[in-house]
Amino acid sequence: MSNIIKVSNLSKQFNEVRAIDDLSFTVHEGDVYGFLGQNGAGKSTTIRMLLTLVKPSTGAIEIFDKNLFSHRNEILQQVGAVIEKPDLYKYLSAYDNLAIFAKMSGMKPGRTLLLEQLKMVGLADRAFSKVKTFSQGMKQRLGIAVALVHDPKLIILDEPTNGLDPQGIADMRNLVLHLSREMGKTILVSSHLLSEIELVANRMLIIHKGKKIVEGNVAELLDPSKSLVQIETGNDLEARGKLMQTKWAARLQPDNGCLQLKMNKDEVPLLISDLVSAQVQILSVDPMHSLEDYFLSLTTQPGHVEPVAD
Repeated sequence: MSNIIKVSNLSKQFNEVRAIDDLSFTVHEGDVYGFLGQNGAGKSTTIRMLLTLVKPSTGAIEIFDKNLFSHRNEILQQVGAVIEKPDLYKYLSAYDNLAIFAKMSGMKPGRTLLLEQLKMVGLADRAFSKVKTFSQGMKQRLGIAVALVHDPKLIILDEPTNGLDPQGIADMRNLVLHLSREMGKTILVSSHLLSEIELVANRMLIIHKGKKIVEGNVAELLDPSKSLVQIETGNDLEARGKLMQTKWAARLQPDNGCLQLKMNKDEVPLLISDLVSAQVQILSVDPMHSLEDYFLSLTTQPGHVEPVAD
């Protein structure tokens, strides 16, 4: 499987702020790659570096196995992107917008092809309506049509569901799946909505404060045999020390302020029994069932509002 994007030790410094810190990841051909993090985590800065809109402080980016900055024009001809809200001509129709952007890209598609492109993003019946009459979801889908007008191999979407209502989110999800499954596109999609990424992505990366937290296959991260179990004890530091002397040491996760183990949930009773035998006071045991739980456990900082218990 060939690599479409390879990012190595990427960093970006803005004055005193290190927005991206030694970030490395790989997007394979055919991936729908979820690029996840809370607002301000560094997703948009990374995407801007992938599109050469921001220059990295250090590190390397390869796209289609070529250095991005040495082969910029050649590479970007095969990339389509929508960053935040698409920049459209609101007093022109969807069709006219698409025709203008196609011409700007050096393309000369016929009327039939442009209408097919609008049909693909669900705008066939509004092809000749002015963009100013569109909902935000319709504008987002038109933005994707513009990004696809030159038939790119790689599509980059930065928070495409921001500001959309539930129907708009569902439409965007279906469009991403269509682009992947029916058109064979490689897609990198950034979001802070874990529930949406779970439904479309096959691989994912979570970043926090510019650093990679975890990267892997979504199915594996959600594998019941690799559940994340969080334990609250009377003294987590002491409990961690005792677990380090047992067979559970290999299951312990890095210390991020709480005691967590990656394990099959069926093993939880045995773990509790071993902790009790070691005279560890157990206050709670919480198996995390979803990627959302996993994400929040890795990135939530003191000061955030905790969810209310049922």
